Amino acid sequence: MKIVLATGNRGKLKEFRSMCEVDIIAFGDILGDIEIVEDSKTFKGNALIKARTIYEKLDSDEYIVVSDDSGISVPLLGNAPSVYSARYAGEGATDKDNLYKLIESIKESGVERTSAYYTASIAIVSRYGEYTVHGWMYGDVIDRAVGDGGFGYDPMFIPSGYSKTLGELDDEVKKSISHRAKALELAKPIIQMLQKY
Repeated sequence: MKIVLATGNRGKLKEFRSMCEVDIIAFGDILGDIEIVEDSKTFKGNALIKARTIYEKLDSDEYIVVSDDSGISVPLLGNAPSVYSARYAGEGATDKDNLYKLIESIKESGVERTSAYYTASIAIVSRYGEYTVHGWMYGDVIDRAVGDGGFGYDPMFIPSGYSKTLGELDDEVKKSISHRAKALELAKPIIQMLQKY
């Protein structure tokens, strides 16, 4: 069975490919551009919406569709941006737009650093049913961007136990501690099991 990733985000695709020991196809390489409305109030709900949509459009039992919905939550801001992380600065916002909007929100709250956490929910849809898993990464956000590695909010997030932002840490460190890596560790045995059938 072929594994298809239900994301148009090239950063996520690169992360998934580097963390998994199997070949992953981007859905756009098969189906082209598809607009998926993610209107759930939870990461799990949005991950399932994406995976179900792509699985239905592929219309074949030979695929396992994997999707992820993830984002950052800042308790000081009422857990914003949460499921709106990809569009925190508005529809069509870039990663940089979202990053600087969150930096501005932190500055407006009058702190330089505050606790935050990333959530990743991975959904797996195939002819054998639906599965979801979660991973989290805790730390702090700061009121500026430091480092140019990673994507999204990485340059302002300092993981617990580290003194550098994800924008400064190298990929190997990030792979071992990230919310997506933790969720993928739980997803891998499910994907391997489904591939054997």
